[in-house]
Amino acid sequence: VHITQGDHEGKAVIVSWVTADEPGSSTVIYWPEDGTQKDQATGQITTYNYYNYTSGDLGQTYDSNTTLTHYEMNPEKGESVLYVGDLSYADHYPFHDNRRWDSWGRFVERSVAYQPWIWTAGNHELDYVPSLVSNRKLNKTTIVLNGTNFDFITISGNMNLVIGFPYMRNRNKSKVGVILGESKPFKPFLHRYRVPFEASGSTEPLWYSIKRASAYIIVLSSYSAYGTYTPQYMWLMEELPKVNRSETPWLIVLMHSPWYNSNTYHYMEGETMRVMFESWFVQYKVDVVFAGHERISNIAYNIVNGECTPVHDQNAPVYITIGDGGNIEGLATEMTDPQPKYSAFREASFGHATMAIKNRTHAYYSWHRNVDGYAVKSDSM
Repeated sequence: VHITQGDHEGKAVIVSWVTADEPGSSTVIYWPEDGTQKDQATGQITTYNYYNYTSGDLGQTYDSNTTLTHYEMNPEKGESVLYVGDLSYADHYPFHDNRRWDSWGRFVERSVAYQPWIWTAGNHELDYVPSLVSNRKLNKTTIVLNGTNFDFITISGNMNLVIGFPYMRNRNKSKVGVILGESKPFKPFLHRYRVPFEASGSTEPLWYSIKRASAYIIVLSSYSAYGTYTPQYMWLMEELPKVNRSETPWLIVLMHSPWYNSNTYHYMEGETMRVMFESWFVQYKVDVVFAGHERISNIAYNIVNGECTPVHDQNAPVYITIGDGGNIEGLATEMTDPQPKYSAFREASFGHATMAIKNRTHAYYSWHRNVDGYAVKSDSM
């Protein structure tokens, strides 16, 4: 079971769950915390196939469990979790084993069933493998041009197919095309983790916005098209002017691939997105940008086009990379040398962070290293 915010204003909740076999009831009974009047809502059932699986930056490692436990034991409890991508790491297993999505859901249920997690898609949610073709699909005739020549075996009297990257041929062994496998990006993620994207006028669940208390939160997709005139570009261009800072004085952006980091892993991967959108972030005075991807904790000063000198531009965001939840790939320990002037803090350790908005002008951010005590702040600002 997992919950997330269900509308733009923060007055609704989306409740989702996965059942092992039969769908069961889709009815949710709910009531106010301080009341007895009960209401109910009925949801929709969705299923999907992925390779031979049929469904009904944390990952799921020892370090992941330590991070989640550390967060649960932190006396400063959050009202929600801002999750900046990379969930189950199912793509690290043979055939992108989707049972790992099930086990990850059970792993985080102890938190996400009780407070909303705000979802951002990372590269490990892509699950894009056109060459991964299940036995069920070998009798279908999905045809595209081009492909790779493989040895083939006879599947039926009308065509010949290969196993691996199936290549369809006619009886004369002339090339016809390939049969595509898992060619829809983000399929497991989008089926399992619903978000209120339509409430903010978005056409896709990979980019959207919500309000949480005095914060306006914008979620972007690092791995969807964002060039001029693309849907994400057009949506963000129309979305930023809508932010009413008298109502929500804090403007926060979530993405997966960081624009600024001082680590050699994934270096400059977010550069093209930065070129597209950084001037907008400065123009509309985004306060904080949270990203993941890098398995470290990294804080960067108010930056514009890579510069934070001679003075910090107070209209520019503070960039925080917090991709240190405890994934299967381990820590990203190779730092650039010398440390860039815009880099205020960096450390390769697993942990979590909290951000407490105190008032219209002040917020308190603290990072908690797993190896320290539950209440210890390893870094703060």
